[in-house]
Amino acid sequence: MIHLILFGPPGSGKGTQAAKLVEHYGLTHISTGDLFRYEMENNTPLGIKAKAFMAEGQLVPDEITIGMLRNKVNSVKETRGFIFDGFPRTVAQAEALDHLLEERDEEITGLVALDVHEEEIVQRILLRGKTSGRPDDNDESIIRNRIEVYKSETTPVSDHYRRIGKSHTVQGIGSLDEIFQRLTGVIDSLID
Repeated sequence: MIHLILFGPPGSGKGTQAAKLVEHYGLTHISTGDLFRYEMENNTPLGIKAKAFMAEGQLVPDEITIGMLRNKVNSVKETRGFIFDGFPRTVAQAEALDHLLEERDEEITGLVALDVHEEEIVQRILLRGKTSGRPDDNDESIIRNRIEVYKSETTPVSDHYRRIGKSHTVQGIGSLDEIFQRLTGVIDSLID
C-alpha cells in the first residue's frame, strides 16, 4: 500500500498537484480539513469533541485528529494507497501516523516536499487573493507569517522522515506539468 505525505508551504501548488497524483496513482486523498468538516457535520463522537475544543478557542488534541484519520483509513476498502495533505504537521503527529500504519503492517512510503522560494510564494498567494475571497490572501504580513509557521512546524517533520531515508524534495517552480513530472519521478522510484 502506498502512503505518501505531500508537503509544501501555502501557495506551493500542493493542492493542485495532490489532485493530479490521486488520479495518476489511484490514491485516496486525505486532507485534515476535510476530515474535520466530515466528522463535525455528521456529529460523530470525535466531531463533537473537536467542536468543543474549537468552541473554547483551543487546538484540537492530536489523539482526536489521529482518531479521525484512523476512521478514514479504515473506512476505505479499495484503494492503492493514500496521500496525506496537510498532515502530519508536527513530529508527534508523524509518530502517531507511523504507529497507526504499523498497526496495519504498513509504513510511510515517502514524504515529498515542494520547494518554492518565499518571494514566489508571496507573489502566488497575492495573485490568488485577487479571486479567492480570502482576506488573508491579500495581506503580505499574514502570508509571510503563514510561511514562517509552516517552516517551524514542518521542518522537524521532514527531518523525522529524512532520518529514515523517506524525505524527498522536489523543485516547485515551473509549469504544472514540469512539477508533476518531477513528483512522479520521485514517487515512481519509491514504489518500484
